[in-house]
Amino acid sequence: MTAFIIRRVLQMCGILALIVSLTFVLVRLAPGSPFAQERKLDPAVEQRLSQQYHLDGSLPRQLGAYWWQLLHGNLGESLKYRNRTVAEIIGSALPKSAAIGGLALALALTAGIVTGSLAAARHNTAVDRGLMLLALAGICLPTFLIAPLTALVFAIRLGWLPVAGWGGLAHLALPALCLAAPYAAYCARLMRSSMLDVLNQDFIRTARAKGLPERRVLYRHALKIGILPLISYAGPLAANVLTGSMVVETIFNIPGLGPFFVSSVLNRDIFLVGGTVIVYFIILVTLNTAVDVVYTLLDKRIKLW
Repeated sequence: MTAFIIRRVLQMCGILALIVSLTFVLVRLAPGSPFAQERKLDPAVEQRLSQQYHLDGSLPRQLGAYWWQLLHGNLGESLKYRNRTVAEIIGSALPKSAAIGGLALALALTAGIVTGSLAAARHNTAVDRGLMLLALAGICLPTFLIAPLTALVFAIRLGWLPVAGWGGLAHLALPALCLAAPYAAYCARLMRSSMLDVLNQDFIRTARAKGLPERRVLYRHALKIGILPLISYAGPLAANVLTGSMVVETIFNIPGLGPFFVSSVLNRDIFLVGGTVIVYFIILVTLNTAVDVVYTLLDKRIKLW
């Protein structure tokens, strides 16, 4: 397992170098200036700013200066949010996105496992059809529609929860629910399909023939195998929700990482774009590696080479 982790880290470094370089080049080749403002800057001032941030000269020279900066542990300074470094922005925004994403991940996995298992256990019944219809609605309804509707009902009409902003646990409820809804639907359908396949296997028929209660057959024997595809899906799912949703954070006015990423792309804030890409990539690869390790712990037949 140690060799696998070392190999995965080396692969991650190579892919990260390629992604960061491509991101830098694409942002620099995009039309417009990273120093553009409502009022046009004097060309001499813009030239001095380019020199200050090492964005003058040829593109390979700019990329080399950026990598020299990264190798010294410096993500750079934001071009849009002056006097704020990229590390400071990410450090303040990422915990908010992670808090919402962590709660949304727990909701999505819990709801998906429970509803998917129940639908499989009640296959071809009204319960199965009702739960899968609900899951289909969760997949089809976009987040930008679910978020305003939940805010209208639970915040404005009923007054149970705050409509927007960032504060205590109450401010997490609606964003996490909206973020979890489509992922819970995917998890439920995936769990149902996997459980139906497991419930038709020989060892399940043997357990039933021994007279074991159906509940024990389902949750003690079938669930252990049926949950494996969901574990595989949990890696990219966790990366998506833990880094937050741009739409959800924007609608609920949450200063998470998503809005900063969108703003940095629109403003060609190249150092902030690069910093957020690095964070997203590290989270994605780390979680996928963790999922591979957990997979082997749940299924001894799988080995990491």
